[in-house]
Amino acid sequence: MQRVRRFIYWLPALAWMTAIFLGSTGLLASQQTSRFLAPLLRWLWPGLSEDRLWATIFWLRKGAHMAEYALLALLVLAALNRTFRPWPATWSWARAGWALLICTGYAVSDELHQAFEPARFGSPLDVVIDSVGAAAALGLLWCWGRWRKRW
Repeated sequence: MQRVRRFIYWLPALAWMTAIFLGSTGLLASQQTSRFLAPLLRWLWPGLSEDRLWATIFWLRKGAHMAEYALLALLVLAALNRTFRPWPATWSWARAGWALLICTGYAVSDELHQAFEPARFGSPLDVVIDSVGAAAALGLLWCWGRWRKRW
C-alpha cells in the first residue's frame, strides 16, 4: 500500500511527461504549429515582416520549451516531496537537484525521441533550453519561498 501511495504523487509528472512525449512527435512540429501561429501573429501585428514573423515563431517555440520543462520541474519536485502541492513545506536542495537531474534526463530522452521522428530533429540546444526552464522554475520557487519566509 505504501508503494502505491508513493506512486500516486508521480501521476501528474508522468501525465505531463506523456504530453511532452506526444508533443515531440510530428503533432507539434514547427510545420504544424506555424500553421496557426503565423496567421495569429500576422493578425496581432499586421506590419510584421516575414523575417520578424519567423524569428517570433522561433522564440515562442523556445519559450514553450522552457515553460513545459518549468512545469515538469515543479511536478517532479512535488512528487519527490510526496505531495501534490506545487511548493514544498521545507526546501531541500537535494530534492531540487534530483528534480533538475530528472528533468534534464527527460529532456535528453525527448531530443533522442525527436531524432527518430521524420518531421522533427533532436537538438542539444533544446536540452539546454529545457534544463534552463527547469532550473529557472526551481530557482524562482526557492526565491518565492524565501520571500514568503517559508524556508
